[in-house]
Amino acid sequence: MAMDWDKLRVFHAVADAGSFTHAGETLNLSQSAVSRQIHSLEESLGVALFHRHARGLILTEQGELLNRSVREVFAKLSMTEGLLMEGKDRPKGPLKVTTTVAFGSTWLTPQIKEFMDLYPEIELSLLLMDTELDLTMREADCAVRFGAPRQPDLIQRPLKVVRSHLYASADYLKERGMPLAPADLAKHDIVVYGDDAAAPTTTINWLLSVLPPKREEGRILRVNNIYGIYRAAMSGVGIAPLPSYMTRLTSNLVQVVPELHGPENQIYFVYPEELRNSKRIAVFRDFLLRKIAEASFG
Repeated sequence: MAMDWDKLRVFHAVADAGSFTHAGETLNLSQSAVSRQIHSLEESLGVALFHRHARGLILTEQGELLNRSVREVFAKLSMTEGLLMEGKDRPKGPLKVTTTVAFGSTWLTPQIKEFMDLYPEIELSLLLMDTELDLTMREADCAVRFGAPRQPDLIQRPLKVVRSHLYASADYLKERGMPLAPADLAKHDIVVYGDDAAAPTTTINWLLSVLPPKREEGRILRVNNIYGIYRAAMSGVGIAPLPSYMTRLTSNLVQVVPELHGPENQIYFVYPEELRNSKRIAVFRDFLLRKIAEASFG
């Protein structure tokens, strides 16, 4: 028995939305029409695909199995559609790029106008988040990541090695004084990452390991986002370890205790094996390589 593609499309939307109503809004169908399609699919398969609850829908074990297969099929179709849309002469079509909030907000987005001017037929989307999206399931087409990717079957291109150094705002240093040696940090306020388990790199809180064992009046602020740490340092909260790609953008931050720095972190550009021949991926990769080679951070 062949499954109906229209019904599978509706099932995919309902599984993602968790309700007939929200799926109907996505598909521009009424709730009753969506419900009928799901009921018909369940009857044709002879299994229940959803548990119905007052708070929404939950996939059954059979529903989970079907949803995994359907997601893979629709991801492949989406990828194929994108490749077919690319013209012979100029790359075109959608391109979803994901990276961390900090790198995307402070360095990548200021470069994007040039890329859009060069390739006006590419429909670019930037997804900025510190959690890693699943590229093999096409949650994004490509990513800029700090550290080697953990997912298998991804092509990885090293872009640059970066380190973090210590910075504070000019106003903070005027008020609290300039630390001249690591021992001086004992009396200064510092800003560090708040949750090591969710950190984008395993060595993000290197500063805590080099602080003097006895601290005087210095306070610690913990923020679970590097961009938030950057904003805190900018506003004079304290001394913070920051990657140099962020600090090149402002004259308000001053490097302190220059002999202290974090471990090296390799930035990678990664994308799925299936997109190896994508022109959109190729031109964005080459654009990144050129812009990062031109950048003064490291």
